[in-house]
Amino acid sequence: MAFDGFVTKSVILELKEIIVGAKVNKIFEPTKNDIILNLYNNGQNYNLSLCTNPESCRICLSKYPKPNPQNAYNFCMLLRKYLIGGKIINISNYDLERTIEIRFECYNELNDLVIRKLFIEIMSRQSNIILTNSNNIIIDALKHFDNSRDLLPAHEYNFTPISKKSFIIINNFEEFLNLIPSNETSLSTFLTDSFIGFSKIFVKETLNKLKISDNNYSKEDLSRLFDYLKLLISNLGTNKVYCMQISDKDYSIFYDSEKNSTGKEEKNNIEVNNFLDDFYYRKEQTSLFINSRNNLLKIVSSSLKKVYKKLENINSKLKECEEKDKFKLYGELLTANLYKIDSSFNYESFTVENYYDNNNLITIPLDVSISVQKNIEKYFKKYNKLKNALSIVSEQKKEAVKELDYIESIVFNLSNAKTLNDINEVYEEIAENINTKNNVSKNEKNKFRNNKNPTHKIEIESIIIDGFTVYIGKNNIQNDYISLKFARPNDIWFHSQKVHGSHILLRNPENLGIDEIPENVLFNCARLAKENSKATSSLNVPVDYCLAKFVKKSAGSKPGMVIYNNFKTIIVK
Repeated sequence: MAFDGFVTKSVILELKEIIVGAKVNKIFEPTKNDIILNLYNNGQNYNLSLCTNPESCRICLSKYPKPNPQNAYNFCMLLRKYLIGGKIINISNYDLERTIEIRFECYNELNDLVIRKLFIEIMSRQSNIILTNSNNIIIDALKHFDNSRDLLPAHEYNFTPISKKSFIIINNFEEFLNLIPSNETSLSTFLTDSFIGFSKIFVKETLNKLKISDNNYSKEDLSRLFDYLKLLISNLGTNKVYCMQISDKDYSIFYDSEKNSTGKEEKNNIEVNNFLDDFYYRKEQTSLFINSRNNLLKIVSSSLKKVYKKLENINSKLKECEEKDKFKLYGELLTANLYKIDSSFNYESFTVENYYDNNNLITIPLDVSISVQKNIEKYFKKYNKLKNALSIVSEQKKEAVKELDYIESIVFNLSNAKTLNDINEVYEEIAENINTKNNVSKNEKNKFRNNKNPTHKIEIESIIIDGFTVYIGKNNIQNDYISLKFARPNDIWFHSQKVHGSHILLRNPENLGIDEIPENVLFNCARLAKENSKATSSLNVPVDYCLAKFVKKSAGSKPGMVIYNNFKTIIVK
């Protein structure tokens, strides 16, 4: 957990310069784990983000907008009732604890000035937001229970018990040294287990920065560590303290006496707040992207299974249709030999000469419950039924193969997606072209709708190759747009042959003939088509290219499906 006591204290000290004195304008609850306080102070608006998501719990100023649900949650409505119009008069925490208190001055129903408090507990799965009156009596909480307390309205709010020591009140190095056990406890274990606010990641990165061994350290090392921690604490909230990302999931806070040493103190320094805002935004966007893609893959996989099952049934029916000529033969041979058959005898089978096969003998099975004439009628009826079924089922197979090909293109598009916009475009496409009624829940649909930007326009990735602009489609919607709307007649269009892939468009502003385009430009465009296709890891991939005016869409075809002619082919090795 990177949001430790040091980060908490630094955020609070930065916020104190910004939000104390601010008026609460609006309150939003984008998700059940997020509260956004819109504040106004000194002519500026600020969004204070309070997040209790276990994976990204935090408090910081945020510049990234979040969708506001059409129907507000109950806790949001309560906060609006008690805090909108109020003024923040203080923000604080105890020691390096991760429980933050924001104190508001508000007017009650009788127009009396009262104090209300908002407690934000940043504690991973136990993170919570609690609103109380001036006497710490709970008005309501985002979550009403945790492992050791109930947080119901009208109950007294109690802080989580503190069992660790305060490093802040240690006065000198000798006092710190006396606390270190004589046994072989590692330094990181001692610090995290003994003191408030020390996280494992912070301790590990601090020891790395100071080049101190976790298990083999000297008195001098401990002295350097003590001095560094005291300097860090005394400079929290200043521009000499900063956060740095150390992995995709974690970061740590550091002190650097040389940082920003220009002699000028930056007014309203919010470096740690800005870092946290950017870090968690990227983390949430990545998580949202992965979850959205996985949810869509589930939907598409379910549709894929249905098509496979449909094809299996069609192929089974086609195999049955292959025997239609056998039933016609039986009917004809029985008719030709009807005079030899004793109608008074119930035959289980009858052997006749097959005049289609050099008069070789053939045994024809018969249904003993009906007459020979009825058997003949039955065989001809079965032949005609299978003959008619063959044309219908063959057409059904063509449609099923097209559907399978289209759904496989969706799977490729999802694997090729890089942004949430790409995912949302794929969702819009399948919502119109694939039956998702039984495959996607109402909650999942709402998630996609909330993530969708109402002013979203198709954004096409582009690169420059030797002065030529080249555009790359990442999904069927983008492919259709590039090839059929965005392309000019004499632009050059590329696509890997007979495999799913991106449509690549080479902009041709000078209207040069294909033979006038430099060979290396054509080849690099073909290479892009190969790399952005299912054949990306194959050898000797044929890539077709032609003028964009020769690319058309057949009536009723699915998104991304086009036909083209007058093309040439490059083999990309």
